[in-house]
Amino acid sequence: MALSNVFEKLGRAVFESPFGANRLAKDAPELAEIRLAALDAVKAKSHRVSGKHVFPYDLIRIELLGIPEEQAQVFENKFLSGYFAEELKAGLTRSSYRFPAELSVEFGTSPLLPEKGGSWLSVETSMRQSTAVPTSNHNASIGWLTVTHGTANQMKLMLKKARTNIGRTAEVFRTAGPSRRNDLVFVGDDEIDKTVSREHAHVLRSSTSGEYRLFNDRVYKGDDQCGLWIVRDGLSLPVHKSPRGTLLQSGDEIYIGTAVLRFSLEKR
Repeated sequence: MALSNVFEKLGRAVFESPFGANRLAKDAPELAEIRLAALDAVKAKSHRVSGKHVFPYDLIRIELLGIPEEQAQVFENKFLSGYFAEELKAGLTRSSYRFPAELSVEFGTSPLLPEKGGSWLSVETSMRQSTAVPTSNHNASIGWLTVTHGTANQMKLMLKKARTNIGRTAEVFRTAGPSRRNDLVFVGDDEIDKTVSREHAHVLRSSTSGEYRLFNDRVYKGDDQCGLWIVRDGLSLPVHKSPRGTLLQSGDEIYIGTAVLRFSLEKR
């Protein structure tokens, strides 16, 4: 089926079936093309943890190329987004993938045509930003890191500094001289502590919002070697290098290689 026919039929089906997903699915079988393409892209962005497939992101944005501006409103509506969110959830469930319960979908369009041999559909995934701790209350709690797997110089560390470094040695030197000093140091000689890098990660505390963010400091090649993960609500989220870091929530488990920390917020 020509691409123009797919979009034409899809647009007509959305207009004619604004109240029922069952009717939409029946009247517009060409929706399967978008659904299957989106599901394949979502699965490609998943990873395996303990032998299980995990899709950690809670926001999927689907962009369709080659949509004239005057037709964009047809595709950028809550009904279509909700329909695809339920369809993708069902597809992931059938394939035994784990994913956030609050998974949602956003649709976008562009009048630009895909490059020769390129796809007419793109899928991006992200984590929605959690609400920051209110400024008026941020002084009421302080962050802690508790070592639950591994041996460190401090098994429980209060995050009272603006920056807390985590690594394998207390002092890190480079050719030019001292590089940094780690606050939480994994000092054991077993296989767990040896998976921690000299400059593995750091946590920043905002003096205005009181929020804590985790940053990946490792030198690595390829996404499969990121060496830093957060497990939250049973789902694993890789923490790759980013200028913004990853917002921590109380109860998060932080995997530093195979060593494990638990982040918590406790009243002062």
